[in-house]
Amino acid sequence: MMKRAAAIPVIIALSISLGILIGATFFQAQGENTLRKRYPKIEEVLSYIELYYVDDVNLEELTDYSIEKLLEKLDPHSAYIPAEETALVNADLEGSFEGIGIEYMLLNDTIEVVTPLAGGPAEQVGLLPGDKIIRIDGENVAGIGIDHLGVFKRLRGKKGSQVTVEVKRQGIHRPLTFTITRDRINTQSVYAFMFDKHTGYIKISNFAANTHHEFQEALKKLKREGMRELILDLRDNPGGYLDRATDIADEFLPDDYLIVYTDGRGTRFDSKIKATNRGQFEKGKVVVLINEGSASASEIVAGALQDNDRAWLVGRRSFGKGLVQMPIDLQDGSELRLTISRYYTPSGRCIQKPYDGNKDHYEEELWKRYESGELFRPDSIQFADSLKFKTRKGRTVYGGGGIMPDFFVPADTGALVKLESEIYASGALQEMAIHYARQINKNDYTPASFNEKWQMPAPLWQSFLDKLAQKEVDTALLQTDSTAKASVIHDLKALIARQLWGYEAFYYILYQQDPFIRKAMEVLQLPE
Repeated sequence: MMKRAAAIPVIIALSISLGILIGATFFQAQGENTLRKRYPKIEEVLSYIELYYVDDVNLEELTDYSIEKLLEKLDPHSAYIPAEETALVNADLEGSFEGIGIEYMLLNDTIEVVTPLAGGPAEQVGLLPGDKIIRIDGENVAGIGIDHLGVFKRLRGKKGSQVTVEVKRQGIHRPLTFTITRDRINTQSVYAFMFDKHTGYIKISNFAANTHHEFQEALKKLKREGMRELILDLRDNPGGYLDRATDIADEFLPDDYLIVYTDGRGTRFDSKIKATNRGQFEKGKVVVLINEGSASASEIVAGALQDNDRAWLVGRRSFGKGLVQMPIDLQDGSELRLTISRYYTPSGRCIQKPYDGNKDHYEEELWKRYESGELFRPDSIQFADSLKFKTRKGRTVYGGGGIMPDFFVPADTGALVKLESEIYASGALQEMAIHYARQINKNDYTPASFNEKWQMPAPLWQSFLDKLAQKEVDTALLQTDSTAKASVIHDLKALIARQLWGYEAFYYILYQQDPFIRKAMEVLQLPE
């Protein structure tokens, strides 16, 4: 199975940090002048540095660094976002951005187009999958160590503004030049399809502004197609807006069932959120997939459905992020995301994992799960009696650091997984999919028939092995182990399907061999 990096959409916006946000900035920090009078020391120190320090210093950088170190003393999720990064970090949550509309990857220090977004400006001027962007507005961007932030700064911009890109295209010796007028691009966070005649599948990548609407449309579509039971995939979902998460939980729960409650300093940010009578899928079996990358808002949904005995949870213990942040706009355009409350699942669980004030220790916690064997054996976790809670029907569930699923799926760390990770990192699989997809007439297939009928041509396989060898990837296992070969070909098939039909087709094919899905299908057969 392709590693996690291959199973999420290629980056079109900065990934949001793990967290859950209340839906908007509530206020400009109150009592500002009073605070300055009470705590003048910071401004005083900075002014002396500016006046007397032996060397010139960048006071803005020093201020940013000071704020970041200060917040580390609070909790691991209060955060400071510099002004130049704010719009990019928030793009995933806004549901849209203004730019040229491409999915891309950074491959061999070059921006390579994975696909122009349908109907977007890049597609309209003729950019194609596989095009390598070498210049933007006359500036060389190939071989200079550009990162995603550098790409966004150059390609994003206000609707109606123009950017000129030069690209290298396979089979054409001279660079091609395109002038693209930027437009508003809608992003997608929900992917849905039918796995079989009665089983629907919905993946939520994060909880953005449009997520609940997308989810409602996905439910309607799947119900029209005959869905009776649902697999809800929240794996590697880092969080997002609190109200979008609770709205989605509401789709499954009867009127007046508790979804989540929050407890902050005093009562200002305390709340109880309950389900309404408007849910679209309050009947029918549900399985929720979670793993160690499921955090915050995704844990709220999973915890609400588990505590109310509305769904079975399948996978591995979730991240353990039970803090709520409020975004506060600062005067220079930067943003403070300040923790204002803890959230609790309906049974009373606070699933925030422990924090001893050392951010390195906190960030190493997932690695410690690996070292302890937790990712491979569920019995490696011991819960104190104080961390045991009861669901609505009396089942025992656990708090104290993430949500423990009802059915465990172990991680795979065998030689094949390591090899597939190396292959994906080399970019060879993606390049092969981009270029080979051009040779296929998608009208000859549906995603399902493509999954069943497509076979890897022998010359293509040899070409792939040669490409891996050029990238210094050891291909011995692929040449001696038929299971390894079949798995990599399956990954390639999914990536080709993404080029032809988009992400629903990609996930449909990729997850045909997914152990989480297999376990979910078994659980759906259990009596209610």
